[in-house]
Amino acid sequence: MAGRMNTRNLITIVSVTILVGTEILGAALALGWALGGVFELSGLWSRVLIGLFVAAGLYAMVKFFRHAAAVEPIFDK
Repeated sequence: MAGRMNTRNLITIVSVTILVGTEILGAALALGWALGGVFELSGLWSRVLIGLFVAAGLYAMVKFFRHAAAVEPIFDK
């Protein structure tokens, strides 16, 4: 069974994930919008690109959270 919850590490991980996640999602949105504009894609294809990049950004956020939780354990042993 897991030990006591380390709230200091949990707050740190959640805060950093919010900070990094905002940057990742902002960059993903901007990249999809910019590529849609550069290649003069229709609105639908621009939104598809934005959706793909946002999905990749969300995946990167989840991976980041998992790696951060491995380095800063949420539960003490």
